[in-house]
Amino acid sequence: MKNTVDAAQRPDTDTNVRVSPWLVLLLAFACGLTAGNVYYAQPLAGLIGTSLGVAKGATGFIVTMTQIGTGAGMLFIVPLGDLIESRRLALALLGIAALGLLGAALSQHVALFLVAACLIGLGSVAIHVLVPYAAHLAPERIRGRVVGNVTSGVLLGIMLARPASSFITQVSSSWHTIFFLSAALMAALMVLLAIALPPREPLSKLRYVELLTSMRQLLLAHPVVRRRSFYTGCLGAAFSLFWTTTPLLLAGPAFKLSQGGIALFALVGVSGAIAATVSGSLADRGWTRPATAVALLAVLVALLLARVVPPGAPLSLTLLVVAGVVLDFGVSSNMSLGQRAIFSLGPQFRSRVNGIYMTAFFVGSALGSALGGWLYAQGGWPLTSLIGVVFPLAALVYFVTDRGHFSKRESPAS
Repeated sequence: MKNTVDAAQRPDTDTNVRVSPWLVLLLAFACGLTAGNVYYAQPLAGLIGTSLGVAKGATGFIVTMTQIGTGAGMLFIVPLGDLIESRRLALALLGIAALGLLGAALSQHVALFLVAACLIGLGSVAIHVLVPYAAHLAPERIRGRVVGNVTSGVLLGIMLARPASSFITQVSSSWHTIFFLSAALMAALMVLLAIALPPREPLSKLRYVELLTSMRQLLLAHPVVRRRSFYTGCLGAAFSLFWTTTPLLLAGPAFKLSQGGIALFALVGVSGAIAATVSGSLADRGWTRPATAVALLAVLVALLLARVVPPGAPLSLTLLVVAGVVLDFGVSSNMSLGQRAIFSLGPQFRSRVNGIYMTAFFVGSALGSALGGWLYAQGGWPLTSLIGVVFPLAALVYFVTDRGHFSKRESPAS
C-alpha cells in the first residue's frame, strides 16, 4: 500500500522524514476529545450519584467504573496496535466509546450508568492507539516533541473535560446533556479520522495470546518500563484523588460553589498541559531524569499545599488553584517523559509497552478516585489530602533509590 506508514522503516530510521504539522494537530485534537470522555463525570459525581440513588460513600465509583474500563482496555486492547492496522482499531474503539456515552446519556438507573461508564473507558483507549501511531510517524530526532504535542492534546482534553461538563450541566440543568453531546462528537470524529489518517500496518506476527504473554516479558526485561509505570501509577492516583474530591469540597458548606464556579476552578488546571510539550523537547535533548525529578516534586508540593489549605478561609481557594495548576503540570510532564522513554525501546512493541504504562496510570487513577470518595465521606478534606501526599512521596522515594537518576544527561530510553 503506497500510503501505508511502515513502523520499522521510514519514521524510525530516516532522519529526513517530515511529519505534517496538520496531522500532528489532528491527532492531538482527536486524542484530547476522546480523553475527555473519561473525565466528564468527575465534577458531576455528586450530582449523578444523587440523581441515581448512589450512597454517599460510594460516589467515587461513578468515576472509578470508567477508569476500570480504561484499565481493561489498556491491558487487553491497546496491545492489539502491534497486531491490527492502527486506523481500523482506533475507529472501532471510538465506536464503542460513542455507544457507552449514549448509554450514559440515557441512564435512569445506576446499574445502566455503570455499565455505560465501563464502555466509555474501554472505547476511549483509542487515544493510546493513536499516541504510538504518532510516535511511528515521527523520526527519532523529534519524536519527543511530536509525542509531547499529541500528549498535550490528551491532557488538554482531560483538563478541559471537567469545566466543560460543569458549564454544560449548569446551562442545560441536566447532567445527561454532556454525554449526549460527546456521543455525537465521537461519531463525527470517526468520520474525520477515517478520511484523514493514512493506514499503518503493524510488524508483529504474534497471535493474540502470545501478544499478551509477551507484555509480561517486556515488563520483566526492561527496567525503564517498570520504573516509568510505577511513577505514572502513583501520579495517576494523586491526580484522580485530587480532582474527584475537590469538587465535593468546593460544593460543600465551606465554599458553596455552583457547578459554574467549580468549572472555573477546574479550568485553571489547563495551563499545566503545556508542560508535556516542554518536557518532550527536554527529553529529546537527553534531560529526562532531571525533568522527571521536577515533575515528581511538583506533584508532591501540590498535594502538600492542598494539605495545608484551611477550608473556607480567605486565601483557601487561591491556594487550591495554585495546587491544581502545579499538580497538573507535574502529571503532564511525567506522562510525556515516560512515553518518550518507553517508545525509544523500539517500534515493534510500542503499543504493548504503552499498554503497560497507561494501564498503570489508570489503575492508579481508579484507586485514587475510589479511595478519594471514601476518604472524603469518612474524614473530609483533612484525611483525604493527607493520604493524597502518600502517592507522589512513594514515587519520589523510588526515584531517589535509583542512583542513575542524578546524572545530568541520559539516553532517551532511560
